[in-house]
Parts: sequence; structure tokens; C-alpha cells
Amino acid sequence: MVLGASLVEPAPPVRQAGDPQKHNELTLAGLRPGRDTLTKAVRTFGRPKPRSGESAGAIWEFRVQDRYLLLSLDCDAEGTIQTIRVFQQSPSGLSVERSSPWPMTRLWTGRGAGIGEDTERVIALYGNPDSRNPSTKDGQPLELLYYAFDWAGPDVPQVMQVVCTTEKDGQAGRVVQITLAASSL
Repeated sequence: MVLGASLVEPAPPVRQAGDPQKHNELTLAGLRPGRDTLTKAVRTFGRPKPRSGESAGAIWEFRVQDRYLLLSLDCDAEGTIQTIRVFQQSPSGLSVERSSPWPMTRLWTGRGAGIGEDTERVIALYGNPDSRNPSTKDGQPLELLYYAFDWAGPDVPQVMQVVCTTEKDGQAGRVVQITLAASSL
């Protein structure tokens, strides 16, 4: 599947009073949680692959060379998207090797952060996270950046989580997963 169209420019980010460096996020993969529907996602990305389990939503897989990007949506009973996840995966599990940022801008945030992005650039785009904690997946050390956007009002996505590889040998970590949710995760 080719993703050639560019993202629609979102509304300017809202800044928190007293913190000119803090920005909220409205979209991930060109979709807005709490507003957009599964129907819009299907029109944009085509038919999703079958999803196991009983949760409402969909998942798409995009192959880029020997790696995969996955787009996963969780929806409410009416089909409104509640959570959007974009993550990097290889057939054997999570791939955390260092690589250049993905050229697939359709799967990026509205401010331009995507899989493979340098962790410090994410912080430059959104400000310091509300929390920054160690994490692991499949035995790989990771770092979780957690942003709460409740300060921006109830009509915008409320939470963004960015999972990154850890800094190694003086090289900044890289983004391996981004989650944007309409309500608290």
C-alpha cells in the first residue's frame, strides 16, 4: 500500500499558560481521536487486516523494506476512534535497532513526530513530558514519555504516550511507538 498523500495541517497547538514550550497534539496518522470514525480510517487506509478479540477497532500493517509499521485503532460502539497507535514491529517482535526516521509522513503526528524520530526532537516539539519512565518490551529497555493534555481543554485528545529506545553510546533514543487517546489511558 502506498501512502502518498500528505497530512492535512491541523489547527495550531494550544499552549499551556506559563509554559511556552508545551504543545498538545490533535492527530496521529491524520486521524483525530474522539472525533474521527473507523469509516474515515477505512477510506484513508483501505481495508484493515482481520483483528482477533472482541474489541472494536482495526489494524493496518505497512511494510517498509524488512520492517513493518502498524496502525491500530480502538473505537467505541458507535465507531468513533478513541485510541490511535502507530508502532514499529518486525516479524519476530519489536524492532529497536537504530535507523533513520520513516519516510511515511501519513503515520506521523500533526506536529511531525514519527516512528524512528529522535527522542530529543519529540521533546522539542511537545515540551518536557509530564513523566519520563523506564519501560521494557520483549526484554528490550525502553523509555516512556507521557504527555497529559487536559490543560488544553476537553475537546482535544487528552493523552499521548511515546515509547522510545534508550540512549546508547551517546546516541539519542528513537521512537518505536506513539499512542494518542481521546481519554485517559
